[in-house]
Amino acid sequence: MKDIAIQVANLMAASARTAPKAGGKDFLEIAVVSRDEDLKRIGQAMREYAPKSTNEAYWLRDAANIENCQALVLVGLGKSLAAGYDCGACGYATCREFEAGREVTDKAMGYDGPHCMMRMMDIGAALVSAAKTASLLNLDNRVQQRVGAAARALGYIKAEVAMGIPVGFYGKSIFFDRAAPPKH
Repeated sequence: MKDIAIQVANLMAASARTAPKAGGKDFLEIAVVSRDEDLKRIGQAMREYAPKSTNEAYWLRDAANIENCQALVLVGLGKSLAAGYDCGACGYATCREFEAGREVTDKAMGYDGPHCMMRMMDIGAALVSAAKTASLLNLDNRVQQRVGAAARALGYIKAEVAMGIPVGFYGKSIFFDRAAPPKH
């Protein structure tokens, strides 16, 4: 089943790549991680970070998902410019002002930013397209934020912002009806 999950994960990556993007410009980075040792490494990084978070139990819960998944699809936003819509969602009146005044900050187990809202929606459309492909092929999956942050911190994806979709074929999905472990 793992081999089939990896095949579907690659189809999910293709779906993410072809998802609609603002202005038709593609700044996405997409990767598939399937080696057990890499999945364990990402899960371990999440476990190690957990005590530093106010959401420790959820980092631990999600780490267990990653350690037990069969593959992981990562979708992230690479270096990008504003989309050119002057929508104001970034806090600046125009895209030109955003690009000139943007002061990038970075969080060790998170992301850098701020980002153009349209480019963030590009990630959302790509994630939904990938999850839809998994669903059509009955592959258990769940979009997760924490795994993207951990995979980014470890260099599995070089994106400024990343999210992940762990996948696998199970008798009952391990990604839903999850209880958060008790906080230590």
